[in-house]
Amino acid sequence: MTEGPTRRPEDTRGCPVAHGARRDGAPGRAENGAPGGLTRLYGPGAATDPQGIHERLREEYGAVAPVLLEGDVPAWLVLGYRENRRVLDNAHQFSRDARLWRDRTEGRVDDMSPLIPMLGWRPDCVSQDGAPHRRLRGAVTDSLRTVEGRGIRRHAAHFAHRQIDAFAGTGSADLVAEFAEYLPMLVLTRLFGLPAAEGRSLAVSCSRVLRGGEDALTHNALIMRILADLAERKRAEPAADFTTGLIDHEADLDEDEILSHLRLVLITAHTTTSNLLARVLQLVLTDTSRLAGLVGGELDVAAVVEEVLWNTPPLAVLPGRFAAVDLELAGRSVKRGDLLVLGLGAGNLDPEIRPDAGVSVRGNRSHLAFSGGAHECPGQGIGQAIIGTAVDVLLHRLPGLRLAVPAAELTSTASTWEARLDRLPVEFTARTAEE
Repeated sequence: MTEGPTRRPEDTRGCPVAHGARRDGAPGRAENGAPGGLTRLYGPGAATDPQGIHERLREEYGAVAPVLLEGDVPAWLVLGYRENRRVLDNAHQFSRDARLWRDRTEGRVDDMSPLIPMLGWRPDCVSQDGAPHRRLRGAVTDSLRTVEGRGIRRHAAHFAHRQIDAFAGTGSADLVAEFAEYLPMLVLTRLFGLPAAEGRSLAVSCSRVLRGGEDALTHNALIMRILADLAERKRAEPAADFTTGLIDHEADLDEDEILSHLRLVLITAHTTTSNLLARVLQLVLTDTSRLAGLVGGELDVAAVVEEVLWNTPPLAVLPGRFAAVDLELAGRSVKRGDLLVLGLGAGNLDPEIRPDAGVSVRGNRSHLAFSGGAHECPGQGIGQAIIGTAVDVLLHRLPGLRLAVPAAELTSTASTWEARLDRLPVEFTARTAEE
């Protein structure tokens, strides 16, 4: 990876480096050899314990901490629950429009930066506020609502059975690599009107875009080529799918807007749902009482999903907001054009609102996992339908399902934005597809 230019510590035009003192006024602690005493949210040091890094930053800086993203690009990481809510709910001060991003406009982040697939401006609803946002989001929500009522659970059950058929007779499997990693994308191929054969390569490319790194741009380009071909086919052969819904919507989206929204929904819906499914299965299989409750019907999958959304949300850090004015946030001097990234996972565990993280959160849906405000995720119902169906099918098909390794041996690998379970090895009573 080619690292982009960094701001010097003495460059005080609103950058976090200039305002990065700890709560006690002392300089920040350097991590991974990062410049300016700041912590990198990427690279080997950040890949193994992102939650620990976030908690150390909270101890040093409080609710808002200066950090570095790929290429040592400065940003503010919002760690407090209330501060996250303020940013999410106030588009006048914290805009989604990346054209405000000073490091981008002044040339410190170029088109080849691995941050661009996640943070660059596009003609989609998450890149805009106000009336333009409402117009584009309306097209997305209307098109999602149309497909949401057309057999999502049926599609999820179909592909879940197909995935399980491949390993049901072996008595063992890795439920990340052989189940959770691809199932949501297979369902999305049906909703988008894509061939199922495209599902695996698209799932890999979506994960690589979210992971960042030097191949993120290559995989983003691959996704866009597939979606451009899809849109062309759907103009010639319209159908009752999400793609046709966008093309025919009364908002009259142009070609770039259609492709940008296809990309947005594909990447976010797949990566967050696959990650969430893996974490739900992890929680169920590492707690026999939850597993017994699901199998016996005393516990609903939705309750387990809710717990995971609080404690290990699929998107731990949300990109991003851009300060529209000079302002103060949790005592930090944030300048117009500064980038803020939102610590959804850290906010959910903020001791100011959850002094005891072990207390049950069942029935409490005020978590940050689906973002919030005008940009709250519109497709969360689809993801939860896929997960609920997948877990039900899995428990029905695999009697005696149990974890094949001690829970302490399960590991995760993190990028700036998420931490994904590496593997989930299980054992069960082998059965043929016909049984």
